[in-house]
Amino acid sequence: MPVNTQRFPSLSHWGAFTAVVENDRLVACEPFRYDPAPSPILESMPGMVHSDLRIARPAVRKSWLRDRHQASGAARGTEPFVEVGWDVALKLVADELARVRAEHGATSIFGGSYGWSSAGRLHHARTLTHRFLYTGGGCVDQAGNYSWGAAQFLLPHILGTYAPVTGRVTDWKSVAAHTRLLVAFGGLPLRNTQITSGGAGEHSAPRWLERARQAGLEFVVISPTRADAPDGMPVRWIPIRPNTDTAMMLALVHTLLVENLHDADFIGTYCTGFDKFADYVLGKSDGTAKSAAWAEGICGVPAADIRALARQAAATRSLLTCAWSLQRAHHGEQPYWAAIALAAALGQIGLPGGGFAFGHASMNGVGNPRPGVAAPEMSAGRNPTGCSIPVARTADMLLNPGAQYEFNGGTGTYPDIKLIYWAGGNPFHHHQDLNRMVRAWSRPETIIVHESWWTPTARRADIVLPATTTLERNDIGGSSRDRYVLAMHQALPPYAQSRNDFDIYRELAALAGHETPYTEGRDEAQWLRHIYGKLAQNWRAAGMPVPEFEEFWRAGYLELPEPEREYVLFDSFRQDPEAHPLQTPSGKIEIYSERIAAFGYDDCPAHPTWLEPAEWLGAKAAERYPLHLMTPQPADKLHSQLDAGKTSASLKLHGRQRVYISPPDAARRGIAEGDLVKIYNDRGACMAAAVVDPNLMPGVVALPTGAWFDADDATLERHGNPNVLTLDIGSSRLTQGPSPQSALVEICKWDGPVPAVHAFDAPAIEPGFEDGQAMSRQAISH
Repeated sequence: MPVNTQRFPSLSHWGAFTAVVENDRLVACEPFRYDPAPSPILESMPGMVHSDLRIARPAVRKSWLRDRHQASGAARGTEPFVEVGWDVALKLVADELARVRAEHGATSIFGGSYGWSSAGRLHHARTLTHRFLYTGGGCVDQAGNYSWGAAQFLLPHILGTYAPVTGRVTDWKSVAAHTRLLVAFGGLPLRNTQITSGGAGEHSAPRWLERARQAGLEFVVISPTRADAPDGMPVRWIPIRPNTDTAMMLALVHTLLVENLHDADFIGTYCTGFDKFADYVLGKSDGTAKSAAWAEGICGVPAADIRALARQAAATRSLLTCAWSLQRAHHGEQPYWAAIALAAALGQIGLPGGGFAFGHASMNGVGNPRPGVAAPEMSAGRNPTGCSIPVARTADMLLNPGAQYEFNGGTGTYPDIKLIYWAGGNPFHHHQDLNRMVRAWSRPETIIVHESWWTPTARRADIVLPATTTLERNDIGGSSRDRYVLAMHQALPPYAQSRNDFDIYRELAALAGHETPYTEGRDEAQWLRHIYGKLAQNWRAAGMPVPEFEEFWRAGYLELPEPEREYVLFDSFRQDPEAHPLQTPSGKIEIYSERIAAFGYDDCPAHPTWLEPAEWLGAKAAERYPLHLMTPQPADKLHSQLDAGKTSASLKLHGRQRVYISPPDAARRGIAEGDLVKIYNDRGACMAAAVVDPNLMPGVVALPTGAWFDADDATLERHGNPNVLTLDIGSSRLTQGPSPQSALVEICKWDGPVPAVHAFDAPAIEPGFEDGQAMSRQAISH
């Protein structure tokens, strides 16, 4: 058979690429020619697209097909599936949605999608799921996200916007030209810069870091591990106990105040409430001065080093940046608020290369010079119910219907969820305390999932609808952090009987009588032109030439020019605070927030405060579980996506995730390089393979996230998923963000028979029915 080779432009969250296809089979993903640092994650795609884990046909959990919503939810993940035809599957879904709406109302349906399924903006599972459910009468939605949920709801009170945490910060061009000291709380790990929501045409962080280094910028990385420093970059590493950055920041402010190094003019002009915060820092309000000596006992950083860093930051143009991981912890609001207060004391906010930033190296494109125009997007529309819960409180909602919770100054009531509709994302990766999540997941009557692979979530569904991958449909992608918009050409026919999410929802909307509001009369091709047309209109209004759609589609990409002017966060506010006030009650930076004070939250007071996390190395629980567990993002995949792929597999040991442990902690426990170990606490236990890491401070272990959840009946997770160990509580009542970085554990060498990993086993499939004519209990029992 002659080889027919074709090439198609496309885009993923880990980078733009050309799909090389031979005889309808993906053989390679060639990185985009303008990408200076392509991600090796691309190498996993050919194997995953053609994986045996692909879902071939619609499938229904056997007992649910027999008993419908009366089937036991506790059996999810253990039963075989029965394959059925699309007509049968769609009718089952449509009938169940109609039943639940009629019997329990729209707020009994949870639209639980999470938005990392595709870089394409049309075939974006979260958007389409909500669009479908909204046009059908509404659902319960999710507020916030797992990535920067605490910051999203804190920063508007302090700054009037949460834009700085989404990547709109003082850009790298300004940093390279003006910054002389960059203090990175949580580090600058380049592994995170492989990824951006909406896709990356250009991985820009390594180039800008090198440019800044050549300009003479000094990097200080404050983190429990030197692995959070940029690879190959000369940095000053300051080890710090996890979750104690706030204490160090307060001590830095204390040094500035007592040595009269703070900028009183800036504080008086641009801030409100700093005097009350200063009274706390100096110990006037509570009798405890937050001095460098005080902080040393909490964070483990020598007092002399804290004082020296404060003096250095005050003497030069300094930028403080905080990784997103800092606010994914109990009281995670405090380090972000304290960083703003510290930057205010230094007085450099709004100056080129100065002030504060969030998320450098937490995602590609943060600080990337880019004109401030829109990326391609599609609207989900308005939710008729107006009902949502904080995303990290999903298990609480399922376990405690009718219970009240506090959130951002208000009180909500958890709805009684009867049906979960999930497309895109993997809650058995994102959520904390997964053994608790398993119990919560058993509560709803029906769970419907769209998936391309037999993931842990798909295996725990009642109805599974096979979805196409990015390469099996046409789309358009791009990120507000990246200068490229990419055409995404269909390169492969749909796998087996899979269909794209847009068409699945279109057919379901037709059955339910709301197809027109859902599609607005457009098919895939028309929606792509519509999305591009809105983008082009916005860009042209900003004075940028944009080609017609046909020209863009043929070229495969569209490039924005790099702006000539540096972007400096809050420069207009600094130049004229009366003409350009912040959208806060005072119009200024709220170091003390009267609004937050009125909420009365003891877990989030009215100014930056040192609050002990529920679990940290200074807690009494550390006597029993003496190691602090860090759960960094993986270097070999996006969250749990592509965990079964080539790149991820190459970085595992004994088929399991690696856990990093310091030499003294390993020696004390008799653990050697490559040993299988058990990591455990009162919430659960998991296996992993040990790596003895001299760049990790004692008392800390690091287990990257992303291993597909693989628990046995005794709740031992066999694959190395750290979220069986993490704490499922809100960061505070203000933001209800996730707290995975606040977890204490113990670790021991595995002793006994080694259980096999079953994470990548597809469930048993039993013969089904193509026409649905014999779907009786007697037939199913056979």
